Amino acid sequence: MNLLLAGVNHQTAGVALREKLCALLPEAEVSYPLLLAYPEIREVLFYTTCNRVEVLCVTDAATEARARLSTFFASHPEVTAADLAESLYLHHDQDAVRHLFRVAASLDALVVGEPQILGQVKEAYRQATRHKATGPILNRLLHKTFSVAKRVRTETGIGDHAVSVSYAAVALGKKIFGDLKAKNVLLLGAGEMAELALEHLQTQGVGRIVIANRTLERGLRLAERFGGKAVSLEELQSQLLGADILLSSTGSASYLLTRQQVKAAMRR
Repeated sequence: MNLLLAGVNHQTAGVALREKLCALLPEAEVSYPLLLAYPEIREVLFYTTCNRVEVLCVTDAATEARARLSTFFASHPEVTAADLAESLYLHHDQDAVRHLFRVAASLDALVVGEPQILGQVKEAYRQATRHKATGPILNRLLHKTFSVAKRVRTETGIGDHAVSVSYAAVALGKKIFGDLKAKNVLLLGAGEMAELALEHLQTQGVGRIVIANRTLERGLRLAERFGGKAVSLEELQSQLLGADILLSSTGSASYLLTRQQVKAAMRR
């Protein structure tokens, strides 16, 4: 049996490509039967984070499984073979194990030491086991992975400082204002990074929270959870006037705010 890991991350692919590939792995109940339908794949685990999309599988036909995973990643209508040729990486056996250890321990993260990644891999593993997608090899590997990640966090100083992009952004705001209590926050985007930022902001006792998102329904769900208000992108300029802090975390390919718009709001 062989281990094979295929994926893209922040080092190899831009946000737009990562989002397209993430769409190939919607709900677990859809994705796992699809991946396990490939006869070369005996066990499989997939996980997606803000900065990566990866599939790990056990196979007895590595060459064929590699072709299957490459075809799977290329099945998005807006993803070309050229995109994947530059972005998709494949790791085999010990290299796949080493890569998984580095991901779970947050050594391969955009912000080294980010604690959310281990939780995301654990949740992905729980979903995989619920759908009977893993077996003795992946089960043993994942338990060892969690043990390694725990040792890295407890025996090193990797988590001693700001360890996520969201936390670093909130820490910068606190450094500027001194105290974030009663400060009005405008978040542009309603994805995972925005959610993490809101968790940190709530602990600082911020005032009004406004979430501007392309999909209003998604913004409403996030706003309801954190006691905020959701608005459409068309209201972005007017909401900017009342904001003390603006946090942007979107995957838009074009500018949603210009320098001139921000300068005009600051003058008021």
